[in-house]
Formats: sequence, structure tokens, C-alpha cells
Amino acid sequence: MSAEHVKVITTNRRARFEYHVEGKVECGIALTGTEVKSLREGSAQLSDSYAIPKGHELWLLNAQIPPYKPAGPLQNHDPKRTRKLLLHRREIDKLQEQQQRAGYALIPLSLYFKDGRVKVELGVCKGKTGVDKREDIAEREAKREMDRARRSRR
Repeated sequence: MSAEHVKVITTNRRARFEYHVEGKVECGIALTGTEVKSLREGSAQLSDSYAIPKGHELWLLNAQIPPYKPAGPLQNHDPKRTRKLLLHRREIDKLQEQQQRAGYALIPLSLYFKDGRVKVELGVCKGKTGVDKREDIAEREAKREMDRARRSRR
């Protein structure tokens, strides 16, 4: 078996600030040709996106993949269209069960190429309160100060 080649397209940095990530799952995504070409150029945005189950399928909403310029306006895709996520039925049922608990959401954490195929890392997340966010900021600043002190001692 060959080694996995992973190239990260984009990460959802806002998701880690807004939510506690309780679990992760990797899933495929159904895309058109111009969407894949646009992603190969390295442009996408996941900041306001989320996933919802409809029936026995999982859909990604508000993920923005900009149009592929060389294709022209007629052959291009809608940048914010709803996209189908590809998972086995048991995995979808499990995620749907986890999401139905109070305060949980399915949030895409990153979008990447894995052995030539586009994958989405989906997180089962619970929203943070204002206190949690302030604690994260204080923790990050303390770490930054310690790194600065270490560098200045060298």
C-alpha cells in the first residue's frame, strides 16, 4: 500500500475558537469538475459552513469554493451551493445521533486532498461560552509570552 499524500487546502480556524471539538470524522465530498480545479488553486472558505443530515444523507452548507476563472461564466458552479458529503449509512446515523444532543453541531474543520481526492474533516462540536473563549485567549497569550522568553534567553 502506498503512503498517503495529504495537501491541506484550507482549515476552519474559527471553528476551533467558537466550538469544543468532541470528535472527528473524515468524509468525501461530491464536487463538480470546476470546483476541483478551483480547489487545486488553493482557494476555499469554511468559516460559516456546517453540515446537516437530511434523510439518510449528509449535506455541507455555506462552504464557499470560488469559481474557476478559465472556465468562464457558463460552465462554472455556484460558489455557495449545497454539497453532498460521502459517508457510509452507519456513520451518518451515528453523526446524526450525536448532533441531536443539545448544543452540538457538525462543523467542517478542514478541507484537503488525500491521494488525489478531496476530503473534509468533520467535527462533532459543542459551542463555547464567552468565558471559555477568554480562557483560550489567555492561554494562547501565556504560551506566546513563554516562547518569547525562551527565545530571548538564547
